[in-house]
Amino acid sequence: MAKKETINFYGTGRRKNAIARVRLVEGTGKITINGKDIDEFFGLETLKVIVRQPLTVTNTTVKYDVVATVKGGGFTGQAGAIRHGIARALNEANAEFRPVLKQNGFLTRDPRMKERKKYGLKKARKAPQFSKR
Repeated sequence: MAKKETINFYGTGRRKNAIARVRLVEGTGKITINGKDIDEFFGLETLKVIVRQPLTVTNTTVKYDVVATVKGGGFTGQAGAIRHGIARALNEANAEFRPVLKQNGFLTRDPRMKERKKYGLKKARKAPQFSKR
């Protein structure tokens, strides 16, 4: 029995310390993250909306299944990383999506990172309490 050849599109997304490897497969719109359904993986509805944004903007919510592996960071960073990966994979799937994705800022890597802690301080900018005497 011959295996059915499936067309896959890949995208890597990053946000803060989270890295997502995203695979788009032609299907019915099912989103799987780390082997779990999106509703099971993300508790907050806003995070689910963030993940689905590139698909919604390009009107491909029911055209592709999303299989993502994400590690590092917190759940907000992971949602942003998955969104970035989906946008990159959609751009690979169809170059006509690029202007729409670019206009909404989904292809741009968010450069904001946690600032490093400095010596003599408690955190990046928080100084110990000052006392005159």
